Parts: sequence; C-alpha cells; structure tokens
Amino acid sequence: MSDPLAEAIGLVGYATQTLGVGGIIKARVTDFRVEEIATPVHLDNRGRFTVAKVTLTNWETNRFCNQLAAKLRIPRNRIFFAGTKDKRAVTSQLFVIDAPMNKVADVELPDVEIEVLGRTHQKIGFGNHRGNRFTIVVRGCCDANGQPLSDAEALEEVERIKAAMETSLGANRFPNWIGPQRFGSGRPVTPYVGREVVRGDFEAAVMTYLSLEGENEEEEAATVRRTIRENGITEGIVETMPRWMGFERKMVEHLLAHPEDHVGAFRQLPNNLQLMTVHALQSVVFNKSLQRRIEAGLPLATPVKGDVVGRIDEKGQLDVNSCIVAETRTLPRISRNCELGRLMTTGPLPGSEISTSQGEPGEIEQATIDAEGLSDTTWEVEAIPRLSTKGTRRGLVAHFDEFSVDTVPIADARTVGKRWEEGPQDGDRWHPEGACLRFRFTLGSGSYATVLLREFMQGPLAKM
Repeated sequence: MSDPLAEAIGLVGYATQTLGVGGIIKARVTDFRVEEIATPVHLDNRGRFTVAKVTLTNWETNRFCNQLAAKLRIPRNRIFFAGTKDKRAVTSQLFVIDAPMNKVADVELPDVEIEVLGRTHQKIGFGNHRGNRFTIVVRGCCDANGQPLSDAEALEEVERIKAAMETSLGANRFPNWIGPQRFGSGRPVTPYVGREVVRGDFEAAVMTYLSLEGENEEEEAATVRRTIRENGITEGIVETMPRWMGFERKMVEHLLAHPEDHVGAFRQLPNNLQLMTVHALQSVVFNKSLQRRIEAGLPLATPVKGDVVGRIDEKGQLDVNSCIVAETRTLPRISRNCELGRLMTTGPLPGSEISTSQGEPGEIEQATIDAEGLSDTTWEVEAIPRLSTKGTRRGLVAHFDEFSVDTVPIADARTVGKRWEEGPQDGDRWHPEGACLRFRFTLGSGSYATVLLREFMQGPLAKM
C-alpha cells in the first residue's frame, strides 16, 4: 500500500513480520493523553521564575506559548518548556515562565488548565524531561482486508507483535524512528525548509514554509498557499489567512515591510521551530539510514563490525560522548553489553563534525547522505549561527515501559470526530465495528508514541 508521508520521512518497514491491528488514533481528542515525566525543578520562594503544570486540550504547544505571552504581556522567549506535544491530544507538562505567580495564575484561555506550583531559579529547555506517560485509544481495529477484529482477535495480535519484537530486538524495545511530529503535523514541511536553511537560501526556506501544500490541511490554508505559489507575496494575502496561521502571517507582514529581508522573515518563527527545521533534515537521514539497514538485513539492537555504539546513562538516554566503534576484537563484549541494556547501537544525525559508522553500517549511512544530496553540506548556517549543528548520534532502538493494553467500548458515532462519522476512506485501514484498544506505556525523552503504535497498527502513517 502506498504511503507517501512515510516514504518522504523514511518511516518505512516494521520490526516484525506480522499483520497488525489497523485502526485510527485521535478519533476523539481525549483518546490521546500525554503526561510529561518531568525532571525535578528545585522550588525557591525567592526564585525569579514561576513554575506551572499546564494541561492543554487540542492546543499546539507553540501556539499556546504565543497566546500565553500575549496574556502576560511578555516576550515569547521568556516561556520555557521541555518539549512540544501532540496538538490533537490532552497534554500535561511543566512550564517555567518569567512572570509573577499571580499573573500566571490569573490567565484564562479556553481548554487550558494552569496549576501554579511555585517559583524557581531554574530554566528548563528542550529535552529537559525524563520522558512521557501515554494513554492512547486505537479505534476500529481491522485486518488487512478491512474486516473488523473482535476484542479477542485484536488483543491476540498485539501480544503476537510484542512477542515478535522481543525476539528480534529484546524485551520492551522497538525501532527508534523519529516520528511524524518532528516533520510537521499534517504538513511535513520542516525538512524541506531545513534543506534550504543549511544551503543558506533563506528566500527558498521562507517561500517553502509559506507555500508548500499539505495533503491533510484545511481548505482555507490550502487556498492561501496556492495563492502564494501562483502570485507571490501580495498585500491582500494577509486578509485571507485564518487566525491560526499566525506564523505565516508574521512572515508575510515582515516581507511586505522588508521585501528583501528573507532572513528576518524566517526569524519570525519561534526559535525552537527555526531549529526544528534543521533537526528535521537530520531526522530524515536517520530514518532513511535505519530503513536501509533493515532492508540490508542488518540487526538493529545487536551491533556488527563498524557500528558506533554508546553507553546508556542513568536516565535511559544515549551518552553521545561515550560512543566508540565496534571492532572484531571488542564485538563480543560490546554485543553482550547491548543485550544487557548498558550500550546501544546508533545511527547518524549528521552535522559538521559527526562521522559515519565504519564497514557495512557506514556504507549504508553514507549512501543515505549521498541520496539526500547532503554530501557537500557543511551544516554551518552563517546568517543564523545558532542553527549550525555539529551533528550527533541517536540510538537505533528505544525502550518502552509500563506497557498494558485493554479494550474499551465502541464509541457512539455522535461523540467522535468527523472522520469517524464519514467512515473509512480510500487508503484507510479501520472499521467502525472493530475492537477499540487502550494502550498505556511510558517512553523516554526523544522517543515517539506514534512510532511504537505504528508497530502494532501497521496502517498507512498519514491514515493513523
């Protein structure tokens, strides 16, 4: 079955030769719940910053930060958090805010709950959390032919897949692909923009962000992007933009005032989103290297000669500074430590200093970099130096914990979204009479729930 989104970001193939349960996620916003497992923040009554636990329902993280900054009348860069979460979900996470506690407590926004915890001297940044706890309902499970699965059939297939993953990768492990959220929800635009950023072509980067169409975008946005592609930046385009296209609005307004300043227009994006464009391009290389490795028949969790392996720290994360190359002499010992969960195999997130593996793994990684046209890329961004990257390595497998699965009743069609009401469409793999499964698990920072669920669902990525 063709899956253009998965192919574009390199998320192709599975860890097991199984059938999957199909289904869809996020039929209801409340079907997808994420609770951040926060790194402890030391509270101090004399601290400069306010610490708050924020629960968002159907909010994109950056959009919430913009609204919060406007309510508090502070710059957006005075709000700190550890990671962006899924939009169509109920999410709970810590925010550190450079504003008085009483002002933060008084903020009122729809579908937002703010619990002020105290004050601190600490900021938090991207990745400064231990992981996330997920509760996710997969609705409408069916077989590959579209026939509904019973509760028992769906649960049996989940157990079969879990056992097969354990056999090939080890207990509670799955391929550590980088999920679709990194590439743009509904519109995987970020790696295309990042490609132009590392080339230093900010005009192309801005126009790509503004005009690249998204397969699942709303018609209002599609019309705006089509107009920009056909007519360029014009005065009237701002008036046609829906309110939620806030980043695009700021970029267009900047270009109308400063037509040649494309670097300035790009800077209208939040700093973390600017950086994410470069990270997304690196992520394509990682995903496609992992895909090529599976196709070549190389193991993921077990190293082979030439692999770069690294130590797993006390938080369950890869210690990049500990990475070494597996050689013939050291391979048995390294393999044993990988099996015990002390070391892990890695793949490339390329940059100015990162090197590929050696031997066959290195050939696979270099072939991916060559195929993406990045062989001569320096990864130095002169116009915005903080976007330059030295590169790093990422574990090829990730761990999940506290895993459980049970069933929930089939939902009344009137209580779920439009997609459920319309029924399965071409390319979908779900059935309204199929079993509904509730998955619970925890993941470490940097791993993706959709990637783990994809191993069990095995339906088209864009249709999950």
